[in-house]
Amino acid sequence: MSGGLAAPLPATAAAPSSRRGSRRVLPGFGLTLGYTVFYLCLIVLIPLSALVLRTFSLTWDQFWTAVSSPRVLAAYRLTFGASFIAAVVNVVFGLLVAWVLVRYRFPGKRIVHALVDLPFALPTAVAGISLTALLAGNGWIGQYLEPLGIKLAFNRNGVVIALIFIGLPFVVRTVQPVLEEFEQELEEAAMCLGATRLQTFTKVILPSILPALLTGFAMAFARAIGEYGSVIFIAGNMPMVSEITPLIIIGKLEQYDYGGATAVAVMMLLFSFVLLLVINALQVWQRRSAGG
Repeated sequence: MSGGLAAPLPATAAAPSSRRGSRRVLPGFGLTLGYTVFYLCLIVLIPLSALVLRTFSLTWDQFWTAVSSPRVLAAYRLTFGASFIAAVVNVVFGLLVAWVLVRYRFPGKRIVHALVDLPFALPTAVAGISLTALLAGNGWIGQYLEPLGIKLAFNRNGVVIALIFIGLPFVVRTVQPVLEEFEQELEEAAMCLGATRLQTFTKVILPSILPALLTGFAMAFARAIGEYGSVIFIAGNMPMVSEITPLIIIGKLEQYDYGGATAVAVMMLLFSFVLLLVINALQVWQRRSAGG
């Protein structure tokens, strides 16, 4: 009958397409999972296991002495303190940069995008040399600041500045996608109901981007803890003053104190694992917040 419903296609007609759709681009799950586990063991687990096993050659007293000497404790304080300050600064200004990139159109926007990603691609040693050339006492900027009593190089200030430089992209690239997906109608509704700009930001926008901000903070903090190349050129590396923990490890290796170096490295490894768990928990929270 004309005008009636079309008869369904036979099952045999749909079978070839379903067979084509079931084919995998890569081999099956078992083979790919086996290769994944093998590769991770070869690249990650075996070297880290060797690091941990190396510390078993030390007695508990030797281990504790290596990780709790005054010089090492001072390096811990500088490393974690400077990393925390740099991550906080990057949260504030990283949010501002992400906001500008998402909400505004302006000439040279692609150049700004490239500048944000520059610390990812730039060798850290080059970053350290560049910052030193700018901020040292005879540098382009430092020569005007040092007569005023402001020293930004070869002290703790230089460590913080270097860590801010390398950590900014983590906050920007974490917050930017969340801002892009945020519904601006919510802002307009809040302002129509009489909310001020501050109230709109704190009550409407901030709760939506807070998980991403915390994730960016944790990632920038974790990245700064292990930074070495950009810091050693601008820190001055004075023991008990501007010496970071990675430099302590390098110094012990140069003195053939392999046990002490591995002991300090294991402590940093434990801190890194804790931060990794925190980052994963924040990312889960972020996905749940976006889904809700």
